[in-house]
Amino acid sequence: MTFASDDPIQTTEWDSPLGRLLLTRQGHDLLGVWFSDQANIPTWASDAPRVPADGVLAEAVRQLGRYFAGRQTSFDLPLRLHGGTPFQRSVWRALLAIPYGQTTSYAAVAQSIGRPGAMRATGSAIGRNPLGIVIPCHRVVGRQGALTGYTGGLARKRALLALEARHA
Repeated sequence: MTFASDDPIQTTEWDSPLGRLLLTRQGHDLLGVWFSDQANIPTWASDAPRVPADGVLAEAVRQLGRYFAGRQTSFDLPLRLHGGTPFQRSVWRALLAIPYGQTTSYAAVAQSIGRPGAMRATGSAIGRNPLGIVIPCHRVVGRQGALTGYTGGLARKRALLALEARHA
């Protein structure tokens, strides 16, 4: 994958209450947040050199810690949506509009980007979200609120939704 910056891609790991997270940055931008045992972690992220959490990685860890403690409902981090198609990036941006403590459907996300017939493609794009938790793909549920699909696992999705419900 080609990135716009000459800065090296670097990662750090952080033990969240729901498991180890892999956080990736390039320069001052956060590129990725994944549970270290989930599928679809790009090779460029998993193979990047590990560094201590500093700069944007330290700030991401701080904000994630506040989120898991119920003291932060949104993230203020410099994100770079690299990778993915223009369609996928539009889906990822749409996920940012889902309020803390609320859920929406795959159909509603597809509708919000002007592609109401693209529910399956929307679901696929959500599954490729490179910034889990920060871009809240866990807030998307199936018909009638069914918990479906989450690359971090349904138990984690359930836990994230329960956390937000307690603090909303």
